[in-house]
Amino acid sequence: MNILLDRLHHVRRRALLAAGLLATAWLPARAAPAINTLKASLLGGRDDVAILGHDPVAYFTVGKPVKGSDEHVFEWMGAKWKFASRANLETFRAEPAKYAPQYGGYCAFGVSRGYLVKIEPDQFTIFDGKLYLNYDASVQAEWRKDPAGYIKAADAKFPALLAK
Repeated sequence: MNILLDRLHHVRRRALLAAGLLATAWLPARAAPAINTLKASLLGGRDDVAILGHDPVAYFTVGKPVKGSDEHVFEWMGAKWKFASRANLETFRAEPAKYAPQYGGYCAFGVSRGYLVKIEPDQFTIFDGKLYLNYDASVQAEWRKDPAGYIKAADAKFPALLAK
């Protein structure tokens, strides 16, 4: 079963890589943005919104993803962060590093494996008081088997991934 899952992840990564290369082949090489602003669409691409418009504070206060509002936006680290309320915006503004997802909101499992990939906002974990997001439910299931080990691997790889 693990071999099948590894093969599936390999095929998925190659397809995502190929799609990403086609979509960005005309762009000059540059470092990846520190904050994940990848779109969830099939064609990918980026916009300027973190966590696909979800409120980072809500993960901690209500324990689930909540869509942010265009009325409550705060720009931080080159991205727009949306919030469900003015209170959440102010909470984030006071301590953004406390509420922002780890690895700039890229998939934490992907970072541990050496990739910067999109996320699904409902695939999340709060571990040791920090928010980690994942690519999809199957990746989330794998991540939950050893979050501490994946965090250790991701911590070592993230800075180099941003520099690529």
